[in-house]
Amino acid sequence: MPRFPVLYWPIKLLVAEPLVTAVFRPWVRGLENVPSSGPAILASNHLSAADTVLLPTVVKRRVTFIAKADLFRGRGVRGKLTAGLMHGIGQLPVDRSGGRASAAAIDSAVGVLRAGELFGIYPEGTRSLDGRLHRGRTGVARIALRSGAPVVPVAMIGTQDLLPSGRLLPKVRRVGVVIGEPLDFSRYAGREDDQLVVRSVTDEVMAAIQRLSHQEYVDVYAERSRLRSELSSRTGVPEPPSASSGGPGGRAAPTGDTPGPDDAQH
Repeated sequence: MPRFPVLYWPIKLLVAEPLVTAVFRPWVRGLENVPSSGPAILASNHLSAADTVLLPTVVKRRVTFIAKADLFRGRGVRGKLTAGLMHGIGQLPVDRSGGRASAAAIDSAVGVLRAGELFGIYPEGTRSLDGRLHRGRTGVARIALRSGAPVVPVAMIGTQDLLPSGRLLPKVRRVGVVIGEPLDFSRYAGREDDQLVVRSVTDEVMAAIQRLSHQEYVDVYAERSRLRSELSSRTGVPEPPSASSGGPGGRAAPTGDTPGPDDAQH
């Protein structure tokens, strides 16, 4: 059974919610798509370190995320504050080394869902540094298939410039959250070890996120894209272009503009 620290609600109601609301004036669409009770997976694109604070702020229920283990071992004032916040609001540390560590993270996520809670995940695995939507990691599919919980696609809008790397305080600008209708994968029950099913479910989730965010999709993992950028920066050799492939799984890219605050819920 997962542990839910008592600090979650005081931090959210007395600190995070008033601060985020006053500074960023977040707008939200589709809040009614988050179930009022029972388990669900909130699967979001990831543009900023601020996303993990923004999403739980606009959702009325508790949301538990897995976070990279480094955030729980920080040094210095900022590191200690971050570690304390992660522990205080019940985030789950995950080791990105793969293998047993990844399996343990999935077990923890399933435990949260079986307790009837909301679980948040970024299928890209890490932040997008170029603003595009990247190929999804299959953890979201494995968690959904093992738990039987619906997946609620989420798009963060305009958060990419809030907290650039190396900046201590976020920039002040309005941001948004678009929440789509839940995706039901019960038709694949018991097939979490089928690689084709797992990839298909992952691509379906990413396609739903893309329809909400209208991001350009590139069929490359975000970590690989980041490594290419870092290598290009160090060597001065131009980064090879990553061809856009429309949508995940060969789907057509959505048309239209990036969503804005018009007709949003406040």
